[in-house]
Amino acid sequence: MSLTIAEAAAHTGLTPDTLRYYERDGLLVRPVGRSASGHRQYDEDALRWIEMVNRLRATGMPIRDVRRYAALVRAGDGNEVERLALLQAHRQQVLDQLAEVQRHLGAIDMKIGIYTDSLARRGLDLERTPTV
Repeated sequence: MSLTIAEAAAHTGLTPDTLRYYERDGLLVRPVGRSASGHRQYDEDALRWIEMVNRLRATGMPIRDVRRYAALVRAGDGNEVERLALLQAHRQQVLDQLAEVQRHLGAIDMKIGIYTDSLARRGLDLERTPTV
């Protein structure tokens, strides 16, 4: 499978400019292939790596850390301990963020419970009450 930059953009949900940025900024493990005419051709490996970059970014990993991780992978065997440490540190940050969001959700749920109880005590039919 080989995709053009437009097809890869549609496949990954990124813009062509973002894909070019990823390539230019050292976020990819290897250069994107080129056709005889010089157009980028994204293969399955490139798409899998871009998906990983997207996941790391979506979970808040800074670009410098994604770049560092890509550089370690590019360097090949022998630095797995450093790769693991980088991913474990990021995992802990994601877990901390999840815990914080869960605390916020708990506070929202508590307020919903207060309003639900208050409205029920006033005899309002919550099934018929419009919601936003």
